[in-house]
Amino acid sequence: MRVALYLRVSTRDGRQDAENQRLHLRQFAEAQAWEIVREYEDHDTGGRSDRTEFQAMLQDAAARKFDLLMFWALDRFSREGTLATLKYLELLESYCVRWRSFTEPWIDSAGPFRDVVISLIATLAKQERMRLSERVKAGLDRARTKGTRTGRPIGRPRRVFRRDEVLRLRDEEGLSWPEIARRMGVSQGTVVRAYRSLSGSTVPFQNLVA
Repeated sequence: MRVALYLRVSTRDGRQDAENQRLHLRQFAEAQAWEIVREYEDHDTGGRSDRTEFQAMLQDAAARKFDLLMFWALDRFSREGTLATLKYLELLESYCVRWRSFTEPWIDSAGPFRDVVISLIATLAKQERMRLSERVKAGLDRARTKGTRTGRPIGRPRRVFRRDEVLRLRDEEGLSWPEIARRMGVSQGTVVRAYRSLSGSTVPFQNLVA
């Protein structure tokens, strides 16, 4: 069995080190006659997905450079939240890489209860996705119900268009506001506001629209 160890401590100031994790994980692997092919060690918060060694570990797992990943505890593996953590475990499984927590023996996809553990993880991940979907739907429902002071739904993305083109169409081609609005795909008021902003015009908005 080719084994990789993942070690993590959460500070960079030297007050913590990973030696305790390393010692116990090495001893356990040696007692099982497993070959340790690499150790990954991060000194960063587990709430970040861009941990250097963590990402290297996932890449090596995808390349099947080891068969089992061992870590001290699940919160040393990741603290990004339940769904993110479950997704990482599912990802390792998709690479045919098993995983095991040293201090939490029930978190073990390589043991005799592998099928039960995998089924439980999949169920928890599904439930978490459903809760996330429900929260998103509830938020959208609230936005549609309440809207904003202008009556537009909360979260509506701002329409992107070339504001400098408004100046050219107005000053060089002499197009009317309605014509410019149709070309740009926005409201007449929007193009007038864009024109006033870029041209520095001091003419009242109402006079320009009239």
